[in-house]
Amino acid sequence: MKATSIWISKYRSVLDNGRGHSVVVDLPPENNGDDTGPTALELLPMALAGCITTIFSMVAEKRRLKYSGLRVDLEAEKGEKTIEEVKGVLTIKTGASRETVETVLRLTLEICPVEIFFERAGIKPKLEVKVEPE
Repeated sequence: MKATSIWISKYRSVLDNGRGHSVVVDLPPENNGDDTGPTALELLPMALAGCITTIFSMVAEKRRLKYSGLRVDLEAEKGEKTIEEVKGVLTIKTGASRETVETVLRLTLEICPVEIFFERAGIKPKLEVKVEPE
């Protein structure tokens, strides 16, 4: 994996992964930024949410869990310097049982590389499961 950050102006930079995918990071107006993108710190819970939906989809496919909608909403609590807590809700539209969904989520969190990164940093994300009928 590669990462490059190129400063554009003020607090705005463009991050690139070397495969042609870029994202702008900036600070919000209250921190003298222009709010043209998320902050670098905001990318962490965004990456976690994306990792959870991606890995959940892979695990669900292997376990034959069918669903028509999947959403992960996370809230990261920032302490004095960095993120100290992450909690959220995984909402899924499925005919499967809550137990099946919870099993897939547990397996997902065991192998999601971003979740492992958070856990090694001492932050164990807490996720609630919300099952909606299809």
